[in-house]
Amino acid sequence: MSSSTLVLALIIFCALYYVFGRMRAIQIAGPIGGIRFLPSLPNYYGFFAVILCAVPAVIFMLFWLIFVDMFIQSKVLMHFGKEVMVNGELALVASDQNFWHLLRTANTTDQNLIISKIQVADIMTTPPAYLLEANEYFKQLTDKAMNIKSSLFITIALLCGAVGIFVITPKFNSRNRVEKVILTFFFVSSILAILTTVGIIYAVLRESYHFFKLVPITEFLFSTEWSPQTALRADQQASSGAFGAIPLITGTLLISFLALLISIPFGLFSAIYLSEYANYKVRSIVKPLLEVLAGIPTVVYGFFAALTMAPFIRDTAQSMGFTNVSSESALAAGIVMGIMIIPIICSLTDDIISAVPQSLRDGSSGLGATKSETIRKVVLPAALPGIVSSIILAASRAIGETMIVVMAVGTAANLTANPLESVTTVTVQIVMLLTGDQEFDSAKTLSAFALALLLFTVTLGMNFFANHIVKKYREQYD
Repeated sequence: MSSSTLVLALIIFCALYYVFGRMRAIQIAGPIGGIRFLPSLPNYYGFFAVILCAVPAVIFMLFWLIFVDMFIQSKVLMHFGKEVMVNGELALVASDQNFWHLLRTANTTDQNLIISKIQVADIMTTPPAYLLEANEYFKQLTDKAMNIKSSLFITIALLCGAVGIFVITPKFNSRNRVEKVILTFFFVSSILAILTTVGIIYAVLRESYHFFKLVPITEFLFSTEWSPQTALRADQQASSGAFGAIPLITGTLLISFLALLISIPFGLFSAIYLSEYANYKVRSIVKPLLEVLAGIPTVVYGFFAALTMAPFIRDTAQSMGFTNVSSESALAAGIVMGIMIIPIICSLTDDIISAVPQSLRDGSSGLGATKSETIRKVVLPAALPGIVSSIILAASRAIGETMIVVMAVGTAANLTANPLESVTTVTVQIVMLLTGDQEFDSAKTLSAFALALLLFTVTLGMNFFANHIVKKYREQYD
């Protein structure tokens, strides 16, 4: 059975055991006076049976996926150990993960695929018979492993589910056990999220450390020239490499500032209107229309910026007497990006303002304040933490945007504050540096991690600044 078939079978087993567990609870409740005398509701007994059916089977599947490939590879190498000891050819092939992937996906009759793989890798011109035999042996082990996995998976699910039905008694409290399992799942999920974040930070820091051993950190932070092309040969010219991040930082901040300049007023005022002034009919029409903008792919915004907004800005600027206006301007990307993140600020701010207690508005009105005064002096201060959070989220979205900048602005690293010129951003350069076949240990590739670390530091600083603003100006109410 394939993994998808096993998952479907597990879902069916869980549904059946839920019904059986619930029926079992109702059955044992009859002699003791009804379900009101059970320690838990019947649904909890069904969920308990589902947990005992699913959790052991899923844990078994995870361990199987982790260790079975290593076991099969070691068995193949052990079976052909003499050839490995004689010439080492099979060990060299076994170290190539692409080769093992080919063995997993190829049929036993696809020997030409195996031969072409070996010839392309320049390991040997004519594969020996034992290597083709290894392919056959690998297929046999894989088929056996698949059958064993299916049998054990189904057996574990059925037996553990049956145990879950068997242990249900009139004094068995399934609710506590189900809730403990759920709390454990939440705890493990939190730990995994933390470990994932730590792993990402560690990877970025490690590769950034390797980059700063090649390029001084002072040059990276304070140099004004960005040209990451490095020489592949000693005699190659015009590829010495310059890794000054200042043009990228200024380009990122310029486009993000333009985007926030558009999105904050429109988003904030739209949220205030929808939550405080608009009636139910207007709100039910306008808010979904605004939120539709959030569902448009960024590549569509990029096309709009490149084909419509950028030419319009260029023609308008030239008609006003401006010269040397770039057809790929930061202003075009900033305007379109601002339109894109309006729904983020509008939707979040609207929900936050609507959550302000009505008693605060009534008290302000009772003291003689007008509606606008109530909004300015009561509602907005009460909603300030959420509003700042929505703005920071929108700013992070603007800083991390890539597609619009690539299509509307380009990749030229210009140090300028003129919004009518072409610039680039940190995220665009990360994409450009990691696109295509690159030498991973080169300064050019490693600079992408240094840029990622810089971007992470800027975003973290923005969050600290937002927390400081919230703590300083937040209005607290009993």
